[in-house]
Amino acid sequence: MEKKRPTRFMAHALASGMVLALAMSALAGCGPKAAPPLPADRDRVFLFSYFKDGERKDGRKIAGGAGLYLAWSADGFEFHPVGKGHVWRPALSPMMRDPFIARGPDGVFHMVWTTGWNEKSIGHAVSDDLIHWRDEALIPVMANEPTAINTWAPEIFYDDRAGRFLIYWSSTIPGRFPETQGAGDGAYDHRVYYTTTPDWMTFAPAKLLLEPGRSCIDADIIKWREQYAMIVKIETLKPPAKWLVVTTADSPEGPWGPVSGPITRPGDWSEGPSAIVVDGAARVYFDRYVARKYAAVTSTDLKTWTYVEGLRIPRGARHGNIILVEAPLVVGLIEEMASR
Repeated sequence: MEKKRPTRFMAHALASGMVLALAMSALAGCGPKAAPPLPADRDRVFLFSYFKDGERKDGRKIAGGAGLYLAWSADGFEFHPVGKGHVWRPALSPMMRDPFIARGPDGVFHMVWTTGWNEKSIGHAVSDDLIHWRDEALIPVMANEPTAINTWAPEIFYDDRAGRFLIYWSSTIPGRFPETQGAGDGAYDHRVYYTTTPDWMTFAPAKLLLEPGRSCIDADIIKWREQYAMIVKIETLKPPAKWLVVTTADSPEGPWGPVSGPITRPGDWSEGPSAIVVDGAARVYFDRYVARKYAAVTSTDLKTWTYVEGLRIPRGARHGNIILVEAPLVVGLIEEMASR
């Protein structure tokens, strides 16, 4: 039965958990169905950071995203937008694609993003509450590779064994891999590169992180049992290969093993994977960008993958990443966005 839309926001404490009573927050494109309250025993929720294509900023249309959007979910399947617009917009880069949020050991959130189609720097900002972002900076991660064309879809992984952050992204360096030059889209022939930093002030020179023998983008690393897993998009056009694969390593800095076959349907041109471990299984959300739909696959062994049913996200959402955060943080997000 369809629920009536509530008329106000409310958040209150009940027993040991926070209850979210959300109003005026419906799934975009899903009629008047309102977001349900979070169960009282739910201490953590799924938070989805994403961008939207074709936005306008300062009076001009941006060929890509222009700001950070957030959505929450109690079960990891039905996501509800936080507010009706941007949570935050960068000041230093007109474009903001692929927002990726990760938490450091001190509890501070770090966000990185793509700043442009052909830029050698990535964006970075920090926040304590996911609302107020500070210390925005452009990090020239490919400064030691002067012929690099771009730096796409940066992500962060905190290596607790080494006590430092791993920042990784995809770049094209013309002529670096002549055997595959021309097989991608235009001049692009990507590989995954990385740098490390203990403090976000000093950065190691960029190094190659993954070379699967063909162009690849949108890498995503998770801790997987006693190893590490990377989900990455194969990005070739001749012949067409636009699907996700997985590889494993004993260290987030590699060496990474051979990549698997497709874990998504070859017909589902897929990108922007976001992996998370839920109840012992790997769940990978991804953007079916040609179909303009989102999907997810799950596996308990990284070999056999099953498509997840019932996934719903806000209309127009493109990729970013999904993390688990405390319910009170989401309460604060909703209250702040309701007051704007």
